[in-house]
Amino acid sequence: MSEHKPSDKPTPMVLNIAALDAARRSLDQGAVTPSYGPWREDIIRLLNDSLATELVCVLRYKRHHYTADGLASPAIAAEFMVHATEEAGHADRLAKRIVQLGGEPDFSPDTLSKRSHAAYDESTDLKAMIRANLIAERVAIEAYSQLIALIGDKDSTTRRLLEDILSDEQQHADELADWLE
Repeated sequence: MSEHKPSDKPTPMVLNIAALDAARRSLDQGAVTPSYGPWREDIIRLLNDSLATELVCVLRYKRHHYTADGLASPAIAAEFMVHATEEAGHADRLAKRIVQLGGEPDFSPDTLSKRSHAAYDESTDLKAMIRANLIAERVAIEAYSQLIALIGDKDSTTRRLLEDILSDEQQHADELADWLE
């Protein structure tokens, strides 16, 4: 039987009163409270890179939608447009979150391809289009997985947003992989 000493008593869990008081001020910052700490700017930068990735994906999928040719192309081209629309929705959600964090979404066409994790593609062969889109989805899956791990418990709202987008990207990759068979 172990003997408990007074010093073995765990420290009680308490809220940080100074942080609660700080949350009562700076109302113009909306949901951004002191708990975001020094990571807010890094999160905004990472989200802007993801925004660039989503926008490049929209452009690639739309190009492939309009240029797909061949026997199976009508069904696949239609799915390319579905993916383009979903990627545009991801971009909108990321931009909104950037603003909620007090940042500015970067839609600059001059830097989109430089900041994007995924590449634009001008393939004309249907199989090459599917392959290029699958590569881009796999890159997005890896990037979102890393972002989720980096953010961890620093920003649960952004983490949940990224987890939701990651789920869509995984579904896209599965569909594209099925078409390659």
